[in-house]
Amino acid sequence: MSIRRHARELALQSLYQSELNGKPLGESFALLRDHFEANKRALPYAGELVAGLVAELGEIDRRISGQADNWRMERMSLIDRNIIRIAAYELCFRPDIPVRVVINEALEVAKRFSTDEAAPFINGILDAIGKTVPRPADSATE
Repeated sequence: MSIRRHARELALQSLYQSELNGKPLGESFALLRDHFEANKRALPYAGELVAGLVAELGEIDRRISGQADNWRMERMSLIDRNIIRIAAYELCFRPDIPVRVVINEALEVAKRFSTDEAAPFINGILDAIGKTVPRPADSATE
């Protein structure tokens, strides 16, 4: 597993924990980082994702809601919603990562943490968000 995928999974676990226990996301990440085994090389990018989500969650949720026809954020499964949030952050605020890489990584994380039915839903929302964000040419790979 790549370092960045592991970082995305750590960010997902932090988001999940934060929503379940009602603690701030940064606090949930610190707890995860300090008390559970994690790939030390993945922690910097996981921390960057968490910090970006803390700073931009309102904008990220607005973009997701704008593309999730007939789906309120509260209706989405907790895991799917947070996989989408992480990927939406990367789509909107990390133009150095190609759209196809962001979407593929989100789908791989969904395969591990969500249901078989999640992939088309996640893919549809992220594809729609990706089309709304100006980005450099997607020729680079991660």
